[in-house]
Amino acid sequence: MANDLMSPTGQPLALNEMPSGVRISAKSDAQAVMAWLDEYTDSPQTWKAYRRESERLLLWLASQHLTLANINREVLRRFEEFLADPQPSEQWVGPSKPRAHPAWRPFRGALSPASRRQSLVILQGMFAWLVEAGWVNHNPFRLMRDKSRRLNNQSPHIERYLESELWAWLWQWLNRPVAVGQEVLTKRTIEKGNRAHFEQSRLRFIFGFAYLLAPRISEMADARMSDFQRSEGRWWWHVVGKGSKVARIPLPDDMLDCLGQWRQILGLPHDPSALEADTPLLRALDGQRSLGHNQLYRLIKATFHQAAQSLEEESGPPQHVAALRQATPHWLRHTSITHQAQSGISLRHLAESARHARLDTTSRYLHNEDIEWHSEQQRHRLSNSPSSRYNGADA
Repeated sequence: MANDLMSPTGQPLALNEMPSGVRISAKSDAQAVMAWLDEYTDSPQTWKAYRRESERLLLWLASQHLTLANINREVLRRFEEFLADPQPSEQWVGPSKPRAHPAWRPFRGALSPASRRQSLVILQGMFAWLVEAGWVNHNPFRLMRDKSRRLNNQSPHIERYLESELWAWLWQWLNRPVAVGQEVLTKRTIEKGNRAHFEQSRLRFIFGFAYLLAPRISEMADARMSDFQRSEGRWWWHVVGKGSKVARIPLPDDMLDCLGQWRQILGLPHDPSALEADTPLLRALDGQRSLGHNQLYRLIKATFHQAAQSLEEESGPPQHVAALRQATPHWLRHTSITHQAQSGISLRHLAESARHARLDTTSRYLHNEDIEWHSEQQRHRLSNSPSSRYNGADA
């Protein structure tokens, strides 16, 4: 970032005067932030998210002719307002473009309350690190009133997931025969190499993989065929997840079937082998190249929108149509973990499958107690209330 951080107008950010007593090798705010980001190089997705939020802050400070050292509570309040409505829009908001593209902008639009909260959570951690590094002398986030509540980015329960009825419809929709022109193609009539069939088969596998194993988007894109290994007659998925944490996840039978069907589409034997170490799991249309993180993200997002359109045309429940339109690829992970919990998988094993460091993180996916509570509450009815000792005449 220190070398390529640019303003939305394409001008490089100016260097600020180096504070005294610094404990890092930096000569500008951008270099100081880059030193902080270097702590997260082993987690590419975290690094990318942290760079996005820190870069937005530095670009806004440059537009205000301020530096990190100038941030006080009032400046932070103005930045919060800016995140909710980045103006002027033509300077800050634009379509998704590579960062080197002239039309690149830091925002796709105004940030939702949850996204603003996430941004502030990240920047609070950045400032805590910069204080320890001696780059700034205070953390303005400490002055926030009710900080623990405002910066708590975890809701009591996970709500961003597809309900069971909606997932059942979506999976059925993904498995519909592909229509090409006037010809309806099925598994038996499609010749290998048909693009429509390949694309539908790939979508089925992507959504099946996401639902059955709860991978993060980066874990899906980086997966290799050899990550699926058999040990003592049982199949496991070996994955290096968030924070370079290594995990081994049991494969449900349905996942093994999905994998075998996908490999058949690619012209491969049913079972993967250790000899396929460099073979990507998810493929581009040529059947050889791997799908990048952004490609996979856009593919899943576009599929949600197409499904929403189809469900709306079928006069499906409006709340389900709205959920599909709002859904992001990470909803699939939430959906998987939530449905696994609802199916009765123990909290301990669920935490292992989800690769959660803390059980209370996994417990946010447990909706069974809510269902039981709601059911029990139905016992409390007006018809069960004791009759009044007063009748109309007495009154």
